[in-house]
Amino acid sequence: MERHIILSSEAPKPIGPYSQAVEAGGFIFCSGQIPLDPATGQLVTGDIRVQTERILANLEAVLKAGGSSLKSAVKLTVYLTNLGDFETLNKVLGERFTKDPPARAVVQVSALPKGASVEMDLIALKG
Repeated sequence: MERHIILSSEAPKPIGPYSQAVEAGGFIFCSGQIPLDPATGQLVTGDIRVQTERILANLEAVLKAGGSSLKSAVKLTVYLTNLGDFETLNKVLGERFTKDPPARAVVQVSALPKGASVEMDLIALKG
């Protein structure tokens, strides 16, 4: 089975030894995204809503570069440093995934890179 690396200039450049996404077996496996502004490489300022929307925009850019979109998402994993943000996170995800949302897990973690409050990784179908 072949695999192809996906890289979008409209999403933050990787900050470590990983790819933004890898396509294999008809799926696109997106690496974890924290709420980085692709233009500056810095964390966006704002509450969990602003951070979640930035991450979803970054994931959308990566998926687009791979020939897919959030509509083709099959699994979303969310890492929160504060489960108190769950209700707002859920609201934002409900606004973005209005029909046939992906399977999802939300877990609380003690810390995330660069002091982010939220991180998400995603698996989507290609196409």
